[in-house]
Amino acid sequence: MKAIRVHEFGGPDVMKLEEVERPVPAADEILVKVYASSVNPADYIIREGGNEVLRSFLKLPLGLGLDAAGIVEETGSEVTGLKNGDKVYGVPNFPGDGSYAEYIAVKASQFSVMPQHIAFNEAGALPSCALIAWNGIVDLGKVQPGQRVLIHGAAGGVGNLAVQFAKAMGGYVIGTASAHNVDFLKELGADEVIDYNTQHFEELLRDIDVVFNASPVRDESVRMKSVDVLKEGGIFVCTHLDQPLTDDFLTALAQKNATGTLVGGGSVTTYTSSLSGTTRLINEGKVKAVVSKVYPLSQVADAHRDSETRHVRGKIVLEIRKED
Repeated sequence: MKAIRVHEFGGPDVMKLEEVERPVPAADEILVKVYASSVNPADYIIREGGNEVLRSFLKLPLGLGLDAAGIVEETGSEVTGLKNGDKVYGVPNFPGDGSYAEYIAVKASQFSVMPQHIAFNEAGALPSCALIAWNGIVDLGKVQPGQRVLIHGAAGGVGNLAVQFAKAMGGYVIGTASAHNVDFLKELGADEVIDYNTQHFEELLRDIDVVFNASPVRDESVRMKSVDVLKEGGIFVCTHLDQPLTDDFLTALAQKNATGTLVGGGSVTTYTSSLSGTTRLINEGKVKAVVSKVYPLSQVADAHRDSETRHVRGKIVLEIRKED
């Protein structure tokens, strides 16, 4: 089978399309015939050698890819919830061989049956971002009907799902984005959109119940300004696991009796409960996958270059094979 392998850290051209052995699933794993994956910031961070959080996990040669959608080809002896022929999506084992591959062996517990009536390319755009957005909005943000929710980086892969999840939970949703994404975000359900290039959210907003920072830009000043707009007892959640919350920031939160955490902290649901929640909302027509562009696996370097501009609306998908 064909798969992307990285033998040295560096730019997009270090990714090589190679012929490798097809994996064999362990007792608690499934073998997935992969139709689609997608490109996440973590992919190019890993390709370059990782950050403080990831570096110790990386061992060359390695594969890339955090998302997969496909069909169950084989099941391990202990797998009961999924069967051959099921259309599934999820996040493969990490660290592992990634999902930029024609077949992957993965923990069955990390995959769920796909939503109805969506294509593999749409499903491949969802899992890792859906897990992060669900954790931020539902598990940690605990968004309730009528609450005011501010989402930074609202047009990105995590942000657009956070907008949709917060709206589905009954929130009044405000997103920050560039001007050309205003109409796009309102179509997804945002009640207000603030153009971060020409407007200052900290001057326009007050009494925000939940701030969810899904922007790819690491900026401590955005965190501090976010505290200014939080109401007493509000919640701040951030996706930047590589940027711990500073003492000054935590002190500012404490002065408002507010709480701050990073995704993956506190009350974390399992993969399957987050994905099943996502599936339910998609099946109900309340959430949709946003695919900006589709590349074949052979053009993975171009897909990474596109992603690294940090101006992608939704997700870039890698089409591993054509849908039947």
